Amino acid sequence: MSPLRRAARAEWGPLLRTVRSALAATKLRAIPVTLAAVCLTLVFQFVQNQPWGYQPVQDIGSVQAWEHLWVALLRTPLSLFVPALDLPVWGALAQILVVFGIAEICVGWRQTMAVAYLATLAGTMYARIGIWIGPQSPIGLPDSDKYVIDTGPSAAVVGLAVFVCWRYRAWVTCAVVVLAMLVEVVFIKNNLAGKEHVAAVLAVLALCGVWEVWRPRKPRGAQRVTGWEHPR
Repeated sequence: MSPLRRAARAEWGPLLRTVRSALAATKLRAIPVTLAAVCLTLVFQFVQNQPWGYQPVQDIGSVQAWEHLWVALLRTPLSLFVPALDLPVWGALAQILVVFGIAEICVGWRQTMAVAYLATLAGTMYARIGIWIGPQSPIGLPDSDKYVIDTGPSAAVVGLAVFVCWRYRAWVTCAVVVLAMLVEVVFIKNNLAGKEHVAAVLAVLALCGVWEVWRPRKPRGAQRVTGWEHPR
């Protein structure tokens, strides 16, 4: 076996085996929450593009930094599934199906949704902090960004990617995701969306660090239980 193939097997082997075995055993029944999320996103996409539907969708799933915090917190869970109007919906659907699906199989739906919400909430809170800091700082935002509609699953997707890579010790992939978010905000998209992605990644990395410190250590030689074997 070539060194490249050995490295790929070490990096992605456990994760791919978990996903493959789950899909082989139960097919799409392995990802019911992911499929529900895809359908919900499609419904929101259809409704918000109707003359009568745009405002109701904004009222329940649109987050903007100028609004009261309690309003943003109430809307944040559904904001994961409201696709951005200026981006093709197929991108959001593909992100949810692939990343949410892998995460649901590998860590269970409860952890998937908890991490997705944490990542999205980190972006929502960063928007307020960044505007408070102001554009004079590299980590700040202009005041005009408080009117930017913050929707979509992208922050949750990058947060879940980091979390799953950490759980399965895919360190190279994890580093690539983190580096890609930094490159995005420095060279490509130095705006609210790009910086929210970085905030989501940092929040999930902090969660992983705390988990590493506080999780109980298994006795040497104990069988490692991961992925599909996690209780749902």
